[in-house]
Amino acid sequence: MQTDAAATVPASSAIRAPAAEFADAQAAQSLVQAIDERLTLMRDVAAAKWLSGAPILDAAREADVLQRVAVRAESLGLDPVTTQAFFAGQIGLARDVQQRWHDEWKRAGHCGPCDEPVGLQAVRERIDTANEQQFAALYLLAPLRDNTAAAVMEQMQAKVRRHELPADEATDLMTTLRQVVRVAGGPVLDRVRATNVLRVATTGDYAPFSLDANGYLSGADIELARDLAAHLGAEPVFVRTSWPGLVNDLRDGRFDVALSGIGDTEERAALGLYSAAYHHGGKTLIARCDDRERFDTPAELDRPNVRVIVNPGGTNERYVREHVHQAQILVHPDNRGVFAEIAAGRADVMVTDDVEAELQARRRPGQLCRTYPGTLTRGEKRILMARDPALQAVVDEWLAEVIASGEPTREIERAMQAYVSDNQVP
Repeated sequence: MQTDAAATVPASSAIRAPAAEFADAQAAQSLVQAIDERLTLMRDVAAAKWLSGAPILDAAREADVLQRVAVRAESLGLDPVTTQAFFAGQIGLARDVQQRWHDEWKRAGHCGPCDEPVGLQAVRERIDTANEQQFAALYLLAPLRDNTAAAVMEQMQAKVRRHELPADEATDLMTTLRQVVRVAGGPVLDRVRATNVLRVATTGDYAPFSLDANGYLSGADIELARDLAAHLGAEPVFVRTSWPGLVNDLRDGRFDVALSGIGDTEERAALGLYSAAYHHGGKTLIARCDDRERFDTPAELDRPNVRVIVNPGGTNERYVREHVHQAQILVHPDNRGVFAEIAAGRADVMVTDDVEAELQARRRPGQLCRTYPGTLTRGEKRILMARDPALQAVVDEWLAEVIASGEPTREIERAMQAYVSDNQVP
């Protein structure tokens, strides 16, 4: 980051989100590209200072730039202090790159870029764009996940080498990046409208609500999320979450709303807000069709010779942990493959939502069956969201309209029919 007015950060720019279905990988790449672009532009900044005789260090300008960074960070719900530290690290790298160019030109006795200098205003505009590209990425990434950090570090090391900086500079910059966090609370709806981005968390493993097939998201809740975003005048950006990690992602402020066939729990309600219910159902049993009579009552579930399979972290596992004490509980990490375990005979029965049981029975006729005709519980699907009453009010207003039109029911049935005929769906 250069140390003069070229580093101004526009305070009202709308965030431009990556176009991919899941944002993390693309946002990480965008962040590193922006850092690389800014360091590349230091050649032109160094040339401008060479021509004017200005020193590389401009402490007053750096302080002004970091103040602008703090203002922009706060507008996005990012912690100003940790975000400033991340940009301050780049200021140091920018000075090093500028100094390297000056040293090279002194040895050569000639500043090549000075023969055809780039206008300072043009450089500033390009740096402003790179700055905002970083903020867009930080808005989607913070706090940085462990599985994303490794890819970012690898890319960062490559860029540091390209600019002939010491290898440990990438580690230092990565350390400050991992400290960038979100400020708890705040007017989420205002940020959605200011950025034109709605961050939607989804698991991508729960048909017919949300399914990631070869990098393409589909499902009833994905369509509802797109409609909600349009209602808010925003673009939906999908953030990958998981059932075990959903509460932590809510606590960390990684999403604005979550749609993935989500049931309500006390733990989630303590941290966020729920919308009105858009789907009503409950837990039931699914097993091999040959075992239909074996598991046609809830009492038959909890026996020593029964293998009950669960996907971790959600309401299915919670029900089993609370009600099953004698049967063997098998935890299968991938919700997408859990029904294949039953079909293959490696597990006997699963407790799941009635809509999912119906889908799997349709997909595997004669192989898997819903064995209990009723429901073990009464359950509802709701939108989980950050704790902002204004956002909740707008979501519920929109939801009332789409429920009245029958849209959620139609989307669920549409997804069911599509998945039944799709051999790629697990």
